[in-house]
Amino acid sequence: MIENRVRELRAKYKLTQDELAKRTGVTRQTIVSLEKGSYTPSLLLAMNIAEVLGERIEEIFYKGEEKG
Repeated sequence: MIENRVRELRAKYKLTQDELAKRTGVTRQTIVSLEKGSYTPSLLLAMNIAEVLGERIEEIFYKGEEKG
């Protein structure tokens, strides 16, 4: 499972979900799902988010614990 710090970093840079969505070429619902952990981004989306937030991909996305 891939976990992320998108919500935390988006807030740090004072971006709304809608602003981040527009700047990365996805819908606001995609950002909502990503922040809730119910959506795993493509590599391209992860790269775009990292670029917009000015962070390395590894600082935003990381491998979480598997449940089960």
